[in-house]
Amino acid sequence: MDVDAFVVAHRPTWERLEQLLKRRRKLTGDEVDELVDLYQRVSTHLSMVRSASTDSVLVGRLSSLVARARSVVTGAHSPLWSEFARFWTVSFPVVAYRAWRWWLSTAVAFLFVTVLIAVWVSGNQEVQGAISTPSEIQQMVNHDFAEYYSENPAGSFGLQVWVNNSWVAAQCIAFAILGGIPIPYILFQNALNVGVIAGFMFDADRGDVFLGLLTPHGLIELTAVFLAAAVGMRVGWSIVSPGHRPRAQVLAEQGRAVVAVAVGLVAVLLVAGLIESLVTPSPLPTVARTAVGVTAEVLFLAYVIYFGRRGVAAGETGDISDAPDVVPTR
Repeated sequence: MDVDAFVVAHRPTWERLEQLLKRRRKLTGDEVDELVDLYQRVSTHLSMVRSASTDSVLVGRLSSLVARARSVVTGAHSPLWSEFARFWTVSFPVVAYRAWRWWLSTAVAFLFVTVLIAVWVSGNQEVQGAISTPSEIQQMVNHDFAEYYSENPAGSFGLQVWVNNSWVAAQCIAFAILGGIPIPYILFQNALNVGVIAGFMFDADRGDVFLGLLTPHGLIELTAVFLAAAVGMRVGWSIVSPGHRPRAQVLAEQGRAVVAVAVGLVAVLLVAGLIESLVTPSPLPTVARTAVGVTAEVLFLAYVIYFGRRGVAAGETGDISDAPDVVPTR
């Protein structure tokens, strides 16, 4: 089947069904009959596309259209818990999974710059002198870095960490409006800070302290920031290269993906904040604290891969507009 020709031939039908669905509460009797007829026809189109094409975007669009039409025709209702469950098992993990190339590239670039800066700072007294005084460096290395995690009550510190981390992620997401252009600079600032501190700590033979305090919460925290940055930059790239679809359609889809990630990362960064306030400064051995961080990271990645891969295989895009358009009930 020629997919492009099929789309051109049937797009008016799909668009008409979209129009009727948007006006579903104000339809006349004839329009209701038309909606039912179009629902049956588009259902047939979906079956044809699924059997003859691998275009997941087209399948996802028609699946969404058919689901919305079915809910109107049958008067289906969906409980609020169902919408909640769909977000966490479809929308958020699918968006995260589909952005994995951007996500991974962001992580690799960040870690490369961080290590490069750390190596440059470590052992280079001239560079260290330009950044801070020897006494200030000694104070940070021997006291401030470790005491930062325990100088405030766990509750208030956890809230502060959550707000700070959410702010960094929110900046990455908000700058998607500007095409994602400022995002690399935000990431560079954070890589610079981490790299400089790592350089000081390793130069003072306290690299084990640095890694022991950063790893428990840092793994999932940085992963969340990388995801936010990846989705934001992906929006920018969709402006440059929208593919074979209209630029406005791609931007709308990617914009809604940003919203899904923003909501999902609130919970992820809450977990990171709890680990940083409760586990990182705890008297547990370094191995135990690190194991908590690694476990949280593995569970999060497994969650995204499992639900994200399953959703993509089912033709889901993660777009929140693809959720069945039904009336929530309690």
